[in-house]
Amino acid sequence: MTLIKSISGIRGTIGGRAGDTLNPLDIVKFTSAYATLIRRTSKVDTNKIVVGRDARISGEMVKNVVCGTLMGMGFDVVNIGLASTPTTEIAVTMEGACGGIIITASHNPRMWNALKLLNEKGEFLNKEEGNEVLRIAEAEDFEFADVDHLGQYREDDSYDQKHIDLVKNLALVDVEAIQKANFRVAFDSVNSVGGIILPKLLKQLGVETVTGLFTEATGDFQHNPEPLEKNLEAIKALMQKGEHDIAFVVDPDVDRLALFCEDGTMYGEEYTLVTVADYILQNTPGNTVSNLSSTRALRDITRHYCQQYNAAAVGEVNVVTKMKETHAVIGGEGNGGVIYPEAHYGRDALVGIALILSYLAKKGMKTSQLRATYPPYCIAKNRIDLTPDTDVDAILSKVKELYAQEEVNDIDGVKIDFPDKWVHLRKSNTEPIIRVYSEAATMEAADAIGKDIMEVVYSMTNNK
Repeated sequence: MTLIKSISGIRGTIGGRAGDTLNPLDIVKFTSAYATLIRRTSKVDTNKIVVGRDARISGEMVKNVVCGTLMGMGFDVVNIGLASTPTTEIAVTMEGACGGIIITASHNPRMWNALKLLNEKGEFLNKEEGNEVLRIAEAEDFEFADVDHLGQYREDDSYDQKHIDLVKNLALVDVEAIQKANFRVAFDSVNSVGGIILPKLLKQLGVETVTGLFTEATGDFQHNPEPLEKNLEAIKALMQKGEHDIAFVVDPDVDRLALFCEDGTMYGEEYTLVTVADYILQNTPGNTVSNLSSTRALRDITRHYCQQYNAAAVGEVNVVTKMKETHAVIGGEGNGGVIYPEAHYGRDALVGIALILSYLAKKGMKTSQLRATYPPYCIAKNRIDLTPDTDVDAILSKVKELYAQEEVNDIDGVKIDFPDKWVHLRKSNTEPIIRVYSEAATMEAADAIGKDIMEVVYSMTNNK
């Protein structure tokens, strides 16, 4: 069973039987449910829905089904073709559309695809809207248009350039400084849409020396597409030659950004947001937000500038909501997701690249030197496997009671903040497991505190 329906969309492997995988029948049902929600709730006085996709092998098929279904529901489709997730998000607002669908399974392997659903602001649906889409799909509570009210279809390939122009025009993006720095930049776009847009962006930022790996947008990923160090041997080896100043790595839909230093060491995806925030806060005082499982370094940097840091539940929509509530000037997630409201409320690797190059150019530092200016933290990730009948909520409640003397946050599972480290326990929505994230000054210390809390949980169950 590899069809996963959630408030954030629908994803699954391609092929197989209806209801079991991501196939045309389920794509039609879910797209129709989304269109029905938009029809009932949109406050925008247009009939347009934007569709963009990453370069996955199945993307053309899924796109055809999605676009045809939207037309069958009476919506006009603006197909922007191969496009990053943030490009599709900004296209929604630039078009004045009432919604958007991004066809991407993000960092999942090549056999997966997914539909990500946007509102008229180019932002992901909230929990209530997502649940309503699920309800409509399950009940098949939708009605298709008659022949006189079918939607229209057009293609528009201008949004890559519009996205780049938006990035270049940000006040803190200094194209002249980047050009003068004569950066030598490498990037890995894992055979998806980053290979199309990143060379254009870098050239227009004034970077003359650019080396790209896996740039052909075939969707046939040449390595695991999640931008983690264990999957990035090729770009690491390239950087170890000492011929580049920085390397950027993106996932297939270009909303996550990881970096490598000039000596081939990985910058640490948790520190992408930290670095951008450091630059932003020097120039624009204000609050910051990240999710509960992200590094404490963002909090430290924020307090250094006498500003307020706030934590959100895991998930981009939750981070965006908290950013709006607290009027944050920068936020995101520790997976390399940068959300800069001056551009738009979505994770955007292009924004991250432009701001980091601007900051590096102004600092006159090597990438590794800049990384060394931030607090050294390491995050360990573990999991507790439980039986299906385990009352996970009761366990988390008990953990909260046991550590009541510490700083505890329960907006998303239970996070225990100790003076020099933290542990975050999150219940999986799809499996009988608890995910355990822990951070400390060393990986050994992070793993140790995580496993200490795991032992506490095990003592409450018969699992180990």
